Amino acid sequence: MFIISHMTPSPVTIGPEQTVVAALELLEQHDFRHLPVVDGSGRLLGMVTDRDLRSACPSSMLSTPEQELVLDRVKDARVRAIMSTSLVRLHPDSTLDDALLLFRRRSVGALPVVDDGDMLAGIFSLTDLLNAYSRLFGLAEKESTLVALEDRADGGDMAGLVAALERSGIRFTQLVRTSDGQGRGRIYLRVSSLGMKLVHRVIREAGYALYRPAGKT
Repeated sequence: MFIISHMTPSPVTIGPEQTVVAALELLEQHDFRHLPVVDGSGRLLGMVTDRDLRSACPSSMLSTPEQELVLDRVKDARVRAIMSTSLVRLHPDSTLDDALLLFRRRSVGALPVVDDGDMLAGIFSLTDLLNAYSRLFGLAEKESTLVALEDRADGGDMAGLVAALERSGIRFTQLVRTSDGQGRGRIYLRVSSLGMKLVHRVIREAGYALYRPAGKT
């Protein structure tokens, strides 16, 4: 749930006085798209992305002499000239939900993780977020499936559903109740995919119905 458990710690970094060419080589060498810029003590100063570097490099639409002129300028350019300094940050104690909200608001592919002193602790990417939620909700579990239930009109007593599942020896790892904001509730249950007939029977006997999307039978 916390970023510290899912981030990439001690990521590759670059200094602000290093060249744009050096930054490009680092990104290509490690096959990633975001490079934190830090000072000599490890304090975060900015970020350089592959998009920043593509913008700084000569376009293939330019004539050869023009490309050479731009390339000569790029060779002397420093990272500080192209890095982004208007950054949103995560803390090691931030949650996955915090990260999800920031990704939605800022449309970025990765976020730096800093401690209370703004020292770089790690980097957290969209891929890290997807992998973390996959583990959290059991998508990587073998022989498991997600079952959707109609919530009971009276709000139901999920303790009764849990007890029924446990009495029947049905292993489950997630139980989530949601609402669509219009009075229609759903319950999502991740269970062992072995013995689904028993799962369905226990669910019915506990007073719940399987959710069927419109048009499905």
